Amino acid sequence: MTEDGAALAADGKLAGRTWPRGMFGNQPVGAILLCAVLSAAAAAATISNLTVQLPSALWLQSLTAPDIEDMRQVLVHYAFLPRLAVSLLCGAALGLAGTVLQQVLRNPLASPETVGVSAGAHLALALATLLAPSLLAFGREWVALAGALVAISAVFALSWHKGLSPLSVVLAGLVVSLYAGAIGAALIVLQHEWLASLFIWGAGSLGQQDWTTTLWLLPRIGAAALAIGLMVRPLTLLGLDDEGARSLGVPLGVYRFAGLAASVALIAFVVAAVGVIGFVGLAAASLARIGGARRLSQRLVMAPLIGAALLWAADQAVQLATGPQGDLLPTGAITALLGAPLLLWLLPRLALGLEVPALTAARLPRIGRPGLVLAAIGLSLLLLLGLALLYGPGPHGWTIAFGDQLQPLLAWRWPRVSAAFAAGAMLALAGLMMQRLTGNPMASPEVLGISAGAAFGMMMALFALSDAGRPTQTAAATVGAFAALLVTLANGRRAAYAPERLLLAGVALTALFDALILVLTATGDPRAVKLLNWLTGSTYGVDAGAALLTGAIAFCLLLFALFFMRWLEMLPLGSSAVQALGIDVPKTRLLVLLMVAALTAASTLIVGPLTFIGLMAPHLARRLGLARALPQAAGAVLAGALIMVAADWIGRTVIFPLQIPAGLVATLIGGPVLMWLLRRR
Repeated sequence: MTEDGAALAADGKLAGRTWPRGMFGNQPVGAILLCAVLSAAAAAATISNLTVQLPSALWLQSLTAPDIEDMRQVLVHYAFLPRLAVSLLCGAALGLAGTVLQQVLRNPLASPETVGVSAGAHLALALATLLAPSLLAFGREWVALAGALVAISAVFALSWHKGLSPLSVVLAGLVVSLYAGAIGAALIVLQHEWLASLFIWGAGSLGQQDWTTTLWLLPRIGAAALAIGLMVRPLTLLGLDDEGARSLGVPLGVYRFAGLAASVALIAFVVAAVGVIGFVGLAAASLARIGGARRLSQRLVMAPLIGAALLWAADQAVQLATGPQGDLLPTGAITALLGAPLLLWLLPRLALGLEVPALTAARLPRIGRPGLVLAAIGLSLLLLLGLALLYGPGPHGWTIAFGDQLQPLLAWRWPRVSAAFAAGAMLALAGLMMQRLTGNPMASPEVLGISAGAAFGMMMALFALSDAGRPTQTAAATVGAFAALLVTLANGRRAAYAPERLLLAGVALTALFDALILVLTATGDPRAVKLLNWLTGSTYGVDAGAALLTGAIAFCLLLFALFFMRWLEMLPLGSSAVQALGIDVPKTRLLVLLMVAALTAASTLIVGPLTFIGLMAPHLARRLGLARALPQAAGAVLAGALIMVAADWIGRTVIFPLQIPAGLVATLIGGPVLMWLLRRR
């Protein structure tokens, strides 16, 4: 097979078809035009930004021999121009890395973000900075490269049993990214003195003070690009199926490892230099493909050019908005804001392989007396409540408080315990309702983007209204949760609500909301620190009034949920069977979705947008033999409350006097559970 034939067979597919040649033959005219348009827009913005800083007559002098007495020329030479060079280098490197990843993995959605490499490199640098700065003496790139390799190894371990299929790789990568992000957030919360610098840098800040970063990046990116250039032919053949590649004498393992190593190295270099630049790799590689670059050799040229132009344009737009010397909006957050909708747009249009419309749960034990199991969970919860209220560390070590000693402690312990109890119960019920509604055992408010939507709705109310009380925040969070849920379901409709599609759409939506949140919190608003604590699931600020309100909302919603049990019992039977029983399926689904949105919104206000309680608790109840809707719901509610109360108690005692937010503790527990479920799939 020729290189053109291999490229067309392996890489020219979008929604199961190949791109037409058109009147220009094999030339990727669309990609070239797109690159030209982006470059023109970026050049215009660059001229505008330069004009603000320096008269045009001094531009050449500021580049070649700046007058050190003229601060304007100094700033242009040592800040503006290096930043421009870094944006071009990083954009080109990410575009090249995304293209190689897609080719090696035969996955049109592979990118530095969707396979977890960027998050792994960033977490490794954050860990080294905060816990072992001596490691940085060996070079930032080695620390970042180690983290990237650990992340992609985890992705391979989670998706290997699926043959590294496109969906399994992307799902595993996004889960690894979420978990690495949760660990990074825990580090930031525990190390307040590093908060500002680590937060802005991790969001992808391109600000420069000299040419050091440019000179550091140039040889490293050049060496990796040269290695990829020498492997064009074998990398092209890797786009074929394994049997076809082997028949042509290609040592698959060697070249696949070499291609992955080169792309991971490019990503690690970028993260080590400027932090995480979101979705440029995915956007550049996808736009090059959509623009007609069918052959790998064409994409290896066009994707870096589009990536460089895209990041150049984005960074210049940020400087137009904030000022040439300002860095209030990290460029990486802006590119993520643009890239996540691209992923949502691409998802229903890409042919990702055979999918199953609905999942059948594994055969699990079913007990005849669910009351005994529920009583056991309830007793465990009561014991834990007593432990959380009475037992904890103090000035004289761990003690059990009684009488007069207990009275002052209860004033701040019981509101937090009560709020964690209510939030865990509501999230668990929301997860159960989602799983029974969709027939998807991996559905939950956190995984499908509903919690992120609630968080964004609450934040919009907080930033847009001068005095947004808890009722207003709850209403805004409910609207945001319901909107996110509708977007996720609409995205999965074309694939008959296939579980993998819903999960991928939900995680992409979470990435979009995270980018929006990052932009808002990076503006320097004094509410940002409070908001960061809330996003990590902190119960620090819960007082008696908030605890009573949350408890009342939870009680009313849980009581109202009893009317849904008959529907939840029947919905897993399928639309036809439910319709035959006289149930209005669309109306029932809408009511269930509204209930899920309300439960998610009320709980997210307390424990933040990411805990995985909604995923874990229903599974735990089912594995204990609770199969019918009502017993499973009761078991999930009790289990969710138990996990959340335990997470709050662990968070405030394990490293006393420091504290870890309860939501983060629950995420650190729930992340491995989600990975285990992916591995079993």
